[in-house]
Amino acid sequence: MDTNFPLVVIEGLDGTGKTTLRKGLFRLIQGLYGVTPLSVLTTNWLDETVAADLEEGKYRPSAANRDAYLKALCADKRATVSRLIRPALPFRPVIADRWVISELAFCAVKHALPPETTYAALKDAIGVRADITLLLEASATDAVARAALRADDSARADWDVVPVQERVRTVHQEITARPQDFGLLGPIVQIDASGDRPTVLSTAWAALREHRLLPALPLKEIS
Repeated sequence: MDTNFPLVVIEGLDGTGKTTLRKGLFRLIQGLYGVTPLSVLTTNWLDETVAADLEEGKYRPSAANRDAYLKALCADKRATVSRLIRPALPFRPVIADRWVISELAFCAVKHALPPETTYAALKDAIGVRADITLLLEASATDAVARAALRADDSARADWDVVPVQERVRTVHQEITARPQDFGLLGPIVQIDASGDRPTVLSTAWAALREHRLLPALPLKEIS
């Protein structure tokens, strides 16, 4: 953190508490260091020229739109990096709620693309290595049950179901088994998401400290 603030990525199955952890880290960093992080969501869709291909490939995936979806995904990631992430990092931490692993899993499950194929395409488009990826771990059954309790209507019948989430979790395991093949993820720290919120946040905070991603606390004047 001598020249730049860190890019912190939070990944995991739907319902594992990614949003809760992102908000917790946001408040801690803002309160302790007096700097407001930038929160980035994977669904930024900042490149309006590929919005139609993104929507088609995400919500109606098929062999016919697979290549167009991957190309659009790369274009949108490139826009997110150039417009949001790179300009922010010299001044503030960036916390990404989903980033690369989620895209690898989605393309594997819905478009039958091996993770390494999607990664090869995204690597050139993104070009920024995460300083750490926090992967929230839970069984597919627990994750789906928790996702169903959310107050919004974001759960999808073709996605937030146990068989699909089990396939997503399998992709996660394949990636974490060979992190050297996915360098943009940075160090991957797996966190048990079954604990209560303070425990999960404490574990994530300890991981940031262990990887030296937190600056020294500012000294307060004594009056």
